[in-house]
Amino acid sequence: MSRKRTLQLMATITAAGALVAGMTVALAPPASAGTTLGGAAAEKGRYFGTATDPHMFSNSAYMTVLNREFNQLTNENGMKWDATEPQRNQFNWARGDQLVAHAQARGMRVRGHALLWHAQQPGWAQNLSGSDLRSAAINHVTQVASHWRGKIYAWDVVNEAFADGGSGGRRDSNLQRTGNDWIEAAFRAADAADPGAKLCYNDYNTDGINAKSTGIYNMVRDFRARGVPIDCVGFQSHLGTSVPGDYQANLQRFADLGVEVQITELDVQQGSNQANIFRTVTRACMAISRCTGITVWGVRDCDSWRTGQNPLLFDCNGNKKPAYDAVLAELNAGGGTPPATTPPGNPTTPPAGGAGCTASVTLNQWTGGFVANLRVTAGSAGTRGWTVAVTLPGGASVTSTWSATASGSTGTVRFSNVSYNGQLAPGQATEFGFQGNGSGSGMTPSCTAT
Repeated sequence: MSRKRTLQLMATITAAGALVAGMTVALAPPASAGTTLGGAAAEKGRYFGTATDPHMFSNSAYMTVLNREFNQLTNENGMKWDATEPQRNQFNWARGDQLVAHAQARGMRVRGHALLWHAQQPGWAQNLSGSDLRSAAINHVTQVASHWRGKIYAWDVVNEAFADGGSGGRRDSNLQRTGNDWIEAAFRAADAADPGAKLCYNDYNTDGINAKSTGIYNMVRDFRARGVPIDCVGFQSHLGTSVPGDYQANLQRFADLGVEVQITELDVQQGSNQANIFRTVTRACMAISRCTGITVWGVRDCDSWRTGQNPLLFDCNGNKKPAYDAVLAELNAGGGTPPATTPPGNPTTPPAGGAGCTASVTLNQWTGGFVANLRVTAGSAGTRGWTVAVTLPGGASVTSTWSATASGSTGTVRFSNVSYNGQLAPGQATEFGFQGNGSGSGMTPSCTAT
């Protein structure tokens, strides 16, 4: 979410009247267990986070609240496409690096937001279309996820790709016009680039069971059935003056698919019902074993993108509001069983090979290009290193590789392990990938272990 989308979403809120819309990093040890949001959530195996931006880090009053209360951070704007790749293939990591460093120094988790979104694209990407845009988008996912590999708890791989209204279908955007499989391609690329991170789809106006949330549900169910690596679904929960009666049931049906559910951008219009809505949302999360955490979209009311609605847990002076007390009470009252979690990546694991290793390939293609994700599985003796040979079809060439070193770019290309993924125990698997021009159809990888 960003102030750039304020008018769009505020119009939606007004019209609805009642929107009731990695590396595993240890949770921050609470200063006083059960007396802060992050501390109370951590006692129950969850996180309670906030969205922020490094330009606020010099505000001491703000940082006092942020560092005391939260054990997860989301970069409000600094990891989006326009911020990280302002010119094609020229990356700026500064704002993201600063936030990650702050979080790591305090044992906080980081949610990466967001790899692909129809909004806040840099001007050069807005001017692309078709296969050129698809190639640029997959490269962006690969480069950004690779840069913060192992440092991000969960990525919002794709943000807000479904349309509002009663169709339950996709939003028309330049990304959607590259082909209906663009979301799947993005998830596969993110999985190859940062296999330890949880991979999420994130959207708004999905708080109850409606056409939009059902469209997303059907996509997630299809992805899980076909082994597309999706681990979690984010519910933004920008709420008005009420909350849908089926809020918890909606989250639960997604959790029943085997994915985690996360409340990712929570804020609630101030009014007599504000504290009760925050309480209801927190209670719903605590009641669902696969609800792993809650993020509020900002720290103090005056920092919120919802100007004048005072939708957060602290007033502009950093004082706790009644809504804060309601949330803390629900966190402390919630069940003590740690949430069920989804292992990151593809939910299906190929069988181990013989004494050497085996390799399998998953291909995502579009006109003029493709991304190949390859899984290497060690045989009964394990590996100290491996090489996968792939013979490319005529006219195809490798343009970029991640999590492996390529020898050659056309014909038969050999991909060898890098330092961190060569040694595999018997039956253990690792993944690498490459992007290419032309067609990747018909490739059959072969694996040799050392």
